Amino acid sequence: MKFVIAPDSFKGGLTAKEAAEAIKVGLSRVYPQADYALIPMADGGEGTVQSLVDATAGKLITETVTGPLGTPVQAQFGLLGDGKTGVIEMAQASGIQFINRKTRNRLITTTYGTGELILKALDHGISKLILGIGGSATNDGGAGMAQAIGVRLRNQNHQEVKFGGGALDRLAEIDTSEVDPRINHLTILIASDVTNPLVGKNGASAVFGPQKGATPEMVQTLDQNLRHYADVIQKQTGKSLADYPGAGAAGGLGAGLLAFTNSTMKKGVDIVVEYSDLKRKAKGSDFVFTGEGGIDFQTKFGKTPYGVALATKEVAPDAPVIAIAGSIGDRIEELYSKKTIDAIFTSVAGVKTLAEALHSATHDVAQTAENIGRLIKRTTKKE
Repeated sequence: MKFVIAPDSFKGGLTAKEAAEAIKVGLSRVYPQADYALIPMADGGEGTVQSLVDATAGKLITETVTGPLGTPVQAQFGLLGDGKTGVIEMAQASGIQFINRKTRNRLITTTYGTGELILKALDHGISKLILGIGGSATNDGGAGMAQAIGVRLRNQNHQEVKFGGGALDRLAEIDTSEVDPRINHLTILIASDVTNPLVGKNGASAVFGPQKGATPEMVQTLDQNLRHYADVIQKQTGKSLADYPGAGAAGGLGAGLLAFTNSTMKKGVDIVVEYSDLKRKAKGSDFVFTGEGGIDFQTKFGKTPYGVALATKEVAPDAPVIAIAGSIGDRIEELYSKKTIDAIFTSVAGVKTLAEALHSATHDVAQTAENIGRLIKRTTKKE
């Protein structure tokens, strides 16, 4: 019997690697001699660095960079096992965890630290970079990131514009002559499921600004400034990004990356499927186990369990895909089909507070996997 175990993290309770190990523990009580392939997964958001490092036997590196408020912060990035690919979560350097109700101000927060983290990864000799863009505290169109890698954004007096989306209305000229030359040889995969444009009613400022503390007045200012920013980019680089799908991701960081680096956008889970070598490892599998902290109908919009199901069904179409979740939400019947998920089980045993559920996550996930394993053994003769 061959089991592929490819879960995402159970946020606050288990990393993807810990979740995979817990599922194996439970199944091993029933099938101690089975073949197990543990493949920690993610969808481009929180946990992507750790999952890909774990899946490829890579390593984590911690650096000091500039946080969204301009103060130093500690941020990690990963080097994958091939030694040529780096992986960064922009939130490590420019995330919302670095601000609070008193300090949040979308007009001044910057992605400068994300650019610094890119340069730190280049110092380790990478030629490819996977960049997850979610959980941002910023709305600067990636201008800070651009400044960090050497793009000069100047006003009419030829002075560098200040950090933050609130200063972009002063942008008059863009000079790329001082960009770190290594950037030109770096291929960046932007891991994002966001399709919002940079500006407008569905743009970065209007949709994501209020979620992160922007007032209606701030939203209007930021949207106008990002439109001006996009106009200058188009005039001086020829790239039209104002309405480009995904340019509004992470407060417009998507636009900055597309404007000033060799970047392409792709669904986060598809990138992780590729770099974890999931499809090759899933060939010949009898059962596929996946999961994450919560599953509902939205899981089909690029979340890990759905992506794992789609990928493994391509190479092992007869292998049932079983998902384990800490909580199950609405309309999960929309996830069921012959080409995707076959069954979903909740792992929480009994009535518990959130704190209790997180504390017992390892035990509960293992117990659920064991229970499923016993059912499998009862209904199949294969060992």
